[in-house]
Amino acid sequence: MIEWTAIAGIALVELGMVLIPGPNMIYLISRTITQGRRAGYVSLLGVAAGFFVYLVAATAGLSAVFVLVPVLYTALKFAGAAYLLWLAWQALRPGGSSAFTPRELPVDSPRRLFTMGFVTSLLNPKIAVLYISLLPQFIDPAGGPVAIQSLLLGLTQIAIGVTVNGLIVFGAGGVAVFLGRRPIWLKVQRYIMGTVLAGLAIHLALGKARPATALP
Repeated sequence: MIEWTAIAGIALVELGMVLIPGPNMIYLISRTITQGRRAGYVSLLGVAAGFFVYLVAATAGLSAVFVLVPVLYTALKFAGAAYLLWLAWQALRPGGSSAFTPRELPVDSPRRLFTMGFVTSLLNPKIAVLYISLLPQFIDPAGGPVAIQSLLLGLTQIAIGVTVNGLIVFGAGGVAVFLGRRPIWLKVQRYIMGTVLAGLAIHLALGKARPATALP
């Protein structure tokens, strides 16, 4: 059975990642400010659908990857740590831009809103790296079927991602105005999230790799 520490770990990783501006956040905020909350939530449904595509792929393929290519586990581990460090730098570097400075977008139909959210999610490198490189670090091959563990961890990521993005859509307009008048708060948010991600990266890189060959 999957341990609660693994659930907490992937939840913390996803929380740190979802709060760092990326393609999904920028698109949802821009769409909400341009076209309203309803458009933002329709777009979020598309983003969530993209999450489920990655979840299905991860659940179906992680067992085979661990068994057939054990060395890939170590490679993914360090790739994931490097990516977390890159995200931390993006949050901490001087001159970082805010996702709450929206792009101008045309008014689109619900179908197009959903499709664009879906495509944005699929092409989001943060989500791809999370499922390919970071999620496997929280799976214990001796703790039961890898596919079940992957499914539970993926559902945790989706729950955190959809909840946080939903709150961002709800408050996008007000937050944009608030941060526009108080830039110091934006810097505080960036520094906190950057520090958390850097700490997770170091923990991931220095942690002991699990033996992939222990799979049943």
